[in-house]
Amino acid sequence: MSQEKGTLIFGSDHAGFEYKEFLKELSHTWGYKIIDCGTHSLESVDYPDYIPPVVKEVLLGATGVLICGSGIGMSIAANRFKGIRAALCSDGLGARLAREHNDANILVLGERLIGKEEAVSCLENFLEATFQGGRHARRVEKLEEFLSSCA
Repeated sequence: MSQEKGTLIFGSDHAGFEYKEFLKELSHTWGYKIIDCGTHSLESVDYPDYIPPVVKEVLLGATGVLICGSGIGMSIAANRFKGIRAALCSDGLGARLAREHNDANILVLGERLIGKEEAVSCLENFLEATFQGGRHARRVEKLEEFLSSCA
């Protein structure tokens, strides 16, 4: 049995359900603890309903994965929460850089826009990368200041 690598928290709407299920199972084989915040079927649902439970777990230290048809709505909504840096990614390099340069804590994917292999590449790169800090930390701090000044 592999050693647990951490916790991944998944959320999707109906348009991201199939990739969510696939990526959950794959992540489990990689040694991650999985929490699934839904949805649990292909029945049409409203994507904003699945974001707050994922955000809550991410703010407690989990790594988040949100999936909808395009990923756009999920990323817009998730980034409204203080402390959340959700990155909509369409390739592995973008996913790695989101983590290394922006300290992204939620990976967002659009099931209707990328193939399954690219979704796997995004998740692998996102999970393997770590925040580089340095000049990037200063920039991330400025983003947090934006949220504070707009509240």
